[in-house]
Formats: sequence, C-alpha cells, structure tokens
Amino acid sequence: MLLGAALPAHSESVLRIGLGADPDMLDPHLARTYYGRFVFASLCDRLVDVDEHLKVVPGLAKSWAWSADGKTLTMDLREGVTFHDGEKFDAAAAKYNLDRALTLKGSLRKSEISSVESVEVTGPMQIALHLKTPDAALLMQLTDRAGAMMAPEAAKKPDFAAHPVCSGPYKFDSRVSQDRIVLTRFDNYWNKGAYHFDKIIYLPIPDASVRLANLRAGDLDLTEGIAASDVKTVEADSKLALAKVTGLGYQGITFNINNGKVPANDPFKDARVREAFSQAIDRDALNQVVFEGLYTPANQAFSTVSPYHVNLPVPPRDVDKAKALLKAAGVTAPLTVNLLVPNNPTSQQVGQVLQAMVAEAGFTLNLQMTEFATLLDRQQSGDYQLSFSGWSGRPDPDGSIYGFIHSNGTLNDGRYSNAQVDEWLTQARQSTDQAARQPLYDKVVKQLQTDMPIAYLYFEPRIFGLNKRVQGFKPYPDGIVRLAGLTLAK
Repeated sequence: MLLGAALPAHSESVLRIGLGADPDMLDPHLARTYYGRFVFASLCDRLVDVDEHLKVVPGLAKSWAWSADGKTLTMDLREGVTFHDGEKFDAAAAKYNLDRALTLKGSLRKSEISSVESVEVTGPMQIALHLKTPDAALLMQLTDRAGAMMAPEAAKKPDFAAHPVCSGPYKFDSRVSQDRIVLTRFDNYWNKGAYHFDKIIYLPIPDASVRLANLRAGDLDLTEGIAASDVKTVEADSKLALAKVTGLGYQGITFNINNGKVPANDPFKDARVREAFSQAIDRDALNQVVFEGLYTPANQAFSTVSPYHVNLPVPPRDVDKAKALLKAAGVTAPLTVNLLVPNNPTSQQVGQVLQAMVAEAGFTLNLQMTEFATLLDRQQSGDYQLSFSGWSGRPDPDGSIYGFIHSNGTLNDGRYSNAQVDEWLTQARQSTDQAARQPLYDKVVKQLQTDMPIAYLYFEPRIFGLNKRVQGFKPYPDGIVRLAGLTLAK
C-alpha cells in the first residue's frame, strides 16, 4: 500500500522517515524499542551524545570531569535551554530526570545507571553524580535514553508517554498508533540553525518491500531497514541512494528460563536443551538464504565492529550433538516449542528457516507472529517460551550485555542467573582500561556458550535507502537517524 495522498504537500519542509515497526511508549525511561530511539533522537536531547565514530560529545552537558577515584562525575550544563512547554532546563531538572530513571516503577534504565548512588545539584547549572563504584559505561549510557531530559512538570503526569515534552530540536505534535508519529520544529531550540525541516513524520511500515515501494514512489524520503534482497534494486534506481554501515546490534532467541509462569518441568530450564536448540541452527546458511550473505553470523552480543568482540569461532551446525544433548537432558523428541516472531516478512522467513533446521534435531517449532511492541511486552511479562528479538547495540560493551544477562538486569527477560557471570560483568563495569575489561568479557561470552540464555544468531548491517534529494545524511553504527545538517534539495 502506498501512502500517497495521506501526506502533506511539499510546500512546507517535511521529512518522511520509514521505520520497521511502530515504536512503543514515548517515555525514555519506559521505552525499549530500537524504533523509539529514532523519535527520541529528534524529540529529547540527552546529556551527552555520540558522533559518527561513536566518541562521546557534548549534549545538554557542555563539559564533564571525573574525580580521581572514578566515583564522582561532575557535569557542567548548557545554559539558555528551554523545554517544549517553556520550563527552564537547569541542574534541578537534570537531577529530577536521573532520579526518575532510577526510581520510576517499571523504569528500564535502572540497571543501565545502577552504579549511581545519588545526584547532587552543585550549582544552578552543575550536577555531580556520586557512584557506588566506578562505572566505565556510565557516560555512554547517558548518550541514550538514560540521559534523555524531559520537562519535569510534564514528566510528573501519568499520561506523559501520550504527550511527551522534552527539549530536542522537534516537539511532539501527534501520534496515530501503527500509522504515524508527527513532530514539528521547536522554535526556541538552542541549536536551531542545524535543523532544516518544519515537520518530521515517522511512518511505521513493517514490510521492507512496502517501505521500498513508498520510497521509490516518493512517499518516503528516507527509510531504515532496506532488506538485503532489495539492495540491488535501490542501487539500480537513479533517484535513490543507499547508505550502509556495520551495526552494533544483534538478533537472537531469548529463552524463558524463569520469568512469569514457566512450568517447573519446562525443558528450557535445562541449559542442555537451550544449547541443543542453538546447535541445530546453521547460522551461515541462515545468512545466505535470508540475507544474501550480507549479515554476519553471531555467537555473542558484541558485534565485529566492537573492540570488545570476543575472538571465538561461531560453531558449525551439529545435529548429532543437539540430539545427544536432548537425550542427556531426558527429553523425548519431538519437543514442541513456541517462538514469538515479529510480524514482518523478513522475521517470518527467519522463523521458517529455523523451523526447518531445528526439526531435524527433534524440535517442532510453532511460530507465533506478533506485533513488535506486543512481543516485547509479552517478553517482559514472561508470557512466552522462546522469543526472536535483538538489540541495536551500544558503543560500550556493557550496554549490549549487562541489562540482558546480569541477574538484576532490567532487560533480562529470561531471568537467567549465574552469580559468577554477574561478578565478571560488575568487575568489567568498574574499569576504564580495555586490557582489564577484555578478559572479563571473554569469560562471560565463553560461559554463555553452554549456559545459552540467548542464542545469538547474527549481527545486522544498518542499511538505509534515501531519495537523492536528501543531502547531508551520515549513517551511524548505532543505526539511529540524526537530523542535524540534513536538507532536502529543491
């Protein structure tokens, strides 16, 4: 279906961006979708940001300094910043936001910044974050949703996610679920000159081929998530340009070990059954069949572009070993398994390939096609057995693993727990020295090969398609579209 007449005429400067799914709630502390981060990048400034080389750069904090013991982070805040509702941004507002991230019921940011003991207002435009222990990952966490600054008065209201108020270059205008999110230019933005559109429209279109059809028809200006099978089509179209970058994210299968109402005799409580399922998967073949060889098979959370990527070969498929593990675990084949899968054609194809592969090892795999935000809700509440989902990755390794694997991680939807792994992850957080952190992450990744709380499948390149009239677009490895400097040629 083409969007056509439903969109405004080109007379006002509008940028229309295609997304692979509808974002979840627009509250940075409660949100967890990759797609929501596109909207937050335009709506909510963060204390710090990253550049295209993933270096931390100033945001609403113009400078910062660590104490000698690594346990206090002092941030000097930008003056003259206002929120979209006219509230002033200052140290008290920054403290309110960080306190809210740590204490709000259901906050998914708690474990990201759990090293923070307290936030102190040390001047009208200065805050000090006092930490329980040094935390090498903290600054990088503040470049994302944990560092997003919301208007305090608005954030106190129970319906904040329906009417989000931040201080970014664009303010919230309207949202129609599963159809569009509209942002309009914020005229009092501190860096207004870097932004050139009156209106931004985010359009969730789960089917990559439909997104491409809209791009080719001129109804989208830019889209993320060009399918591997469509790359040649984009390259051959004289009106379109392709931009791609190796991403930080992974896709995998999360096993529900102990979240919600998992039956006491559920076979996936036994790590051998989880390992058997993983052993039955041919990751190379999956990459060739579904992704035309453009993706990278995975066995860990750290992408090949991460300096912390653990040099551990992805094991080849071993059906005999999978069967032996099932037998050792006392499982009689065939074992019927339910897998939650996002309702888009690419994910469905992955599911069907997995279905055929694992059948040979003794698993009968039922695919439960589910809208993406609903899948995440079910995963979080424990209403699932296996779930096909991933993470868009973070520049610091802690951001791609701690929340999912640590016993207290707010994204640990399988409730995996291993005290030794917790200790390694905590130690790795507390050093800024890569030489000290790397061996700890090596140990974690090797331990997870047999504990198998998540069967990592592949790392995704970030592939964007854009109309050639879009000027100044730079793809970032975190996959988020940033609008500074973007223009539309007449």
